[in-house]
Amino acid sequence: MDYDLKSLHPLEIRLLRHVARNEKITTERITTELFYKLGQCNQAFSWLSAKSYIAEVSRYLRTLYEITGTGRDYVSLGTPEVRIINLLKDKGPMKMPAIAGELGLENKDVGSAFGQLSKEGVLRMDEDKNVEVTDKDLPAGITILEALLSKGLEDGILDESDFTSDKLIVMKANSKKRGASASPFKIIEREDLVYELTDDGDIVRNLLLKQGVTGEEIGGLTPEMLSTGSWKGKEFREYNINTPPNRVLLGRRNPYSQYLQWVKDKLSSLGFEEFDGPLVETEFWNGDALFMPQFHSARDIHDVYYLKNAVSAKEIEQPWLDQVAETHESGWETGSRGWGYKFDQDFTRRQVLRSQGTVLSAKQLHKAKIPGKYFGVARCFRYDQVDATHGADFYQTEGIVLGEDVNLRTLLGLLKMFAEEIAGAEEVKYVPGYFPFTEPSIEVHIKHPVLGWFELGGSGIFRPEFTKAMGIDVPVLAWGLGIDRMALMHLGLNDLRELFSPNIENVRLRRSR
Repeated sequence: MDYDLKSLHPLEIRLLRHVARNEKITTERITTELFYKLGQCNQAFSWLSAKSYIAEVSRYLRTLYEITGTGRDYVSLGTPEVRIINLLKDKGPMKMPAIAGELGLENKDVGSAFGQLSKEGVLRMDEDKNVEVTDKDLPAGITILEALLSKGLEDGILDESDFTSDKLIVMKANSKKRGASASPFKIIEREDLVYELTDDGDIVRNLLLKQGVTGEEIGGLTPEMLSTGSWKGKEFREYNINTPPNRVLLGRRNPYSQYLQWVKDKLSSLGFEEFDGPLVETEFWNGDALFMPQFHSARDIHDVYYLKNAVSAKEIEQPWLDQVAETHESGWETGSRGWGYKFDQDFTRRQVLRSQGTVLSAKQLHKAKIPGKYFGVARCFRYDQVDATHGADFYQTEGIVLGEDVNLRTLLGLLKMFAEEIAGAEEVKYVPGYFPFTEPSIEVHIKHPVLGWFELGGSGIFRPEFTKAMGIDVPVLAWGLGIDRMALMHLGLNDLRELFSPNIENVRLRRSR
């Protein structure tokens, strides 16, 4: 068998020369011993695996924790709990809004810290609603968190396998996998692969050593090398001029774009009317109209992107603004008690990138026909850890069905259609969920042949606090499903990022069913 050494990249050559037969080849070893960057290491593994010069022998999942910007702030300023305790010891009992103002914290952060510390008996509230410190010692969990933060700042990445049981409990309570910007630690799940040289790889390694190919050969001349003469006496990398040219293929529609249009056509054929809206929305339509309180932890269900140098909207449509505001404050005419806070008219006009497709339903609701069926395919933006099933921007298919006779059975039938007919899933399950604007709330999960079970999206029946404020007094079914994830099943993919691959060859080979 002939081995083409000329086709090997310097990264491949250096790696092959460095390892021996039956030795374990891992990312940690190569980055440490050859000083490869992580991307270079993964690229070399990919190339050598494709050539069958190395083969995977095992893999294992590691859970790592990385300190975030919030965690770094905790190291320099102290955790909210410690800062609150120190402030109260220094200035005496205070109301929670005053604490937030003194420390520059969000009201929800102060409320969360107080809730935790009051359970531990460290803080309590007197008859005048002032928060005061007791004589009880600081909880052990806070001390452990401070130690973890210091170690995280020093080491950068912490490995779960190094934690004791008490440290693991604290870490899990202070870390997030997705939307970790407000959490002191971010969860990173890393799958480490172990490789070994194959028979062919060992032969190529010996050929490289015998012919003196080092991987340090010069790949191209630069003006500087010519002017200084530094190229003299150097070895140059050989190139194979007999490599055939790339094929020229006729273009066609992008398979994902074609799939999106197919979904639109299918829903339209079922009698749904399509709606749409701008990518930039106000906080009013992105959250307030959905009965999501402005200053409550429920708002963290979506980590939105804010616009740099944004200008607030001049006004919000009436009477929806006043009705939504009164619903938040006292329940208005919905039969609810509302959230019991003063609705912020300035906050509601602030502009953000749309974080969910339900915005389209909110804007359609007050002008919808009864009975009626509507849908939209919405591009959304939400801070997230990008992986095989998550993206920082993504598409949702959002829809509502209004009518006197619609119910949970109707909704389950629609979800079944999406999961089986549009996504192409064979195994489907429904689990209870929580969304501030639906009750009951349902999540639909499907089973991918490679990725296993994952959530397709959420659904439910809109709460009257949402619908009545928009002038609707009949049941409204709603769903917001990840159309990117449906495309995974429909197109036979194993990673969302393949939908947006810059590799034109992959795009050419992928066809919509």
